[in-house]
Amino acid sequence: MLTSVERLLFVRGVPIFQELRDDFLVRLASVMDELSFPTNHTIFTEGQEGRSLYIVVSGQVRVHIGDRLLAQLEQGACFGEMSLFDAEPRSASITTLAPCECLMLTQQQLYDAIDETPGIAVNIIRLLSRRTRELNQKLNAVQAERQERDLSNMAG
Repeated sequence: MLTSVERLLFVRGVPIFQELRDDFLVRLASVMDELSFPTNHTIFTEGQEGRSLYIVVSGQVRVHIGDRLLAQLEQGACFGEMSLFDAEPRSASITTLAPCECLMLTQQQLYDAIDETPGIAVNIIRLLSRRTRELNQKLNAVQAERQERDLSNMAG
């Protein structure tokens, strides 16, 4: 369990919360639930309904669709944030690679926070945009590799 000061210091270091005032961060950090997960635990599954964001306090998780690894996330990373804004099912599964401690922020807690400090919404939009760009770059790289392979197969 984190003390309230440890929670504040930790949440302050998470990119989507970095621009928020300390008085707001204290309130936000205090309402988050602290969860523990063992190794190889599936926190949520692709297609599952979700209404919460998670922040890795310690440990490591993998983001995957089936057996295909999309990313590995460590301390300070957050996941599940898309489900806070739409009613769509989870886009990927999250499984722990080691024992994990996470903080969880629910949709209602976040909406209350945005009402008080709209800047948090801008930070989350930046995070989502960055992740979308990274995914597009990965997809473009895979597509370019396939095209090269197809061309070399046709030439050979």
